[in-house]
Amino acid sequence: MRWILALVALLGLAAFPAMAAAPIDKGVKELPTGHKRSQEKPEPQEGSMAMVPAGEFMMGSPTGDSDEQPAHRVYVDAFSIDKYEVTVGQYAAFLQATGVNSPSDWQTMNQPSHQKRPVANVDWADAVAYCKWAGKRLPTEAEWEKAARGTDGRLYPWGNDPPTALRANYGKTEWNNHEALVPVGTLEAGKSPYGIYDTAGNVWEWVSDWYDDDYYKTSPSQNPTGPSTGESKVLRGGSWGSDPQHLRSALRYLHRSGHRHKDYGFRCAKTS
Repeated sequence: MRWILALVALLGLAAFPAMAAAPIDKGVKELPTGHKRSQEKPEPQEGSMAMVPAGEFMMGSPTGDSDEQPAHRVYVDAFSIDKYEVTVGQYAAFLQATGVNSPSDWQTMNQPSHQKRPVANVDWADAVAYCKWAGKRLPTEAEWEKAARGTDGRLYPWGNDPPTALRANYGKTEWNNHEALVPVGTLEAGKSPYGIYDTAGNVWEWVSDWYDDDYYKTSPSQNPTGPSTGESKVLRGGSWGSDPQHLRSALRYLHRSGHRHKDYGFRCAKTS
């Protein structure tokens, strides 16, 4: 009788396999309690900086505009530079802390939807004052160019391929109440070799140097800081309204230091 009961039990397990323990899927890995997988990109940490190591790079371009020539080797000490252009939100904190005059169109810029977009309409002195308040400074022209293009002589921050909408914010015709600018950290494909965003497009960036179209002919080979005096300051990187030619990392632009425009912004640097 016992062997009959045992046989019935075995037949029952065969007929109803769902009652047995479920198999383990070895392809699925457990995560700690409370943790979820996420494909979302981390939020940009405004004010975070990238370190650019000391060393040489080729500054200028043998085929660029006359003020980019001659291309020449420059040694730059190690420094850090903001990964992102200074945003409206960051500039709002500066204005609140210092009580200085806000740039024109500030009420348009300082809206909730624009807090992560670069600040614009700032002149050179505005940029200097913000960087000093933040414990930093404007980058030199040489520092900016090395941070943007690295040491391999590339045309653009991402390489030598032409700009696209995934690499740079450019080619727009209307400011559209600050909507022409994209939030910082948006364009992953446009990063420089050091992980720095928007060094092509979005806003032109003030640097510390005075402008001289013949400066490269006499520029020192180590840590150049530009002429001692001048009439205009240098801007770099192109903007939301630029054509592809003006996004090249070696291109130099200039304007009087007191000039404000809807495509002029900045980022800060710091000596390492």
